Amino acid sequence: MNIIEEHRSTLRAGNTTISIEVVALPDGHRDRHDGRLLIRIGAAGADGEPVADGQIEVTAGAAGTVGTVLSETLRHHAALVDPGGRRVRDRPAGQGRPWSAELDAELERRWIAGESVADIARELERSPGGIRARLPRVGCDPERRGEYLPDPPSMRATAPGSGDAA
Repeated sequence: MNIIEEHRSTLRAGNTTISIEVVALPDGHRDRHDGRLLIRIGAAGADGEPVADGQIEVTAGAAGTVGTVLSETLRHHAALVDPGGRRVRDRPAGQGRPWSAELDAELERRWIAGESVADIARELERSPGGIRARLPRVGCDPERRGEYLPDPPSMRATAPGSGDAA
């Protein structure tokens, strides 16, 4: 009596339903005794139209390596075909360029005027993360729109008449 182990998974990615089935082939299949797996993949689009269909047979020992290589290859290919996807985003034109005194002044002016991080990032062609990181460097509080950072105690001038009376 042969016992065949089988695993099935179905998941949704956007409008696509993907099904993966892994079957451990019984010993003696095709006169082989090396523990082979049959991997079937199918996918259907939003209207049920097939968008993927295929299968591969591998030794059980190679399954992990084949899975890793296949995963990396498909990710790389998807990024080349669909550069607007989640993994690969268009970078703002100014991202990575050095900040100038003029850009710093513009950032400070816009933040104190109450503009949002997203609006400033779009106008200065920077990423929102880049804007948030730069705000403290120009003295602005990134947590409170339109406000400067408070002076640290070591930089505050003492008010007249408030000196220590020792």
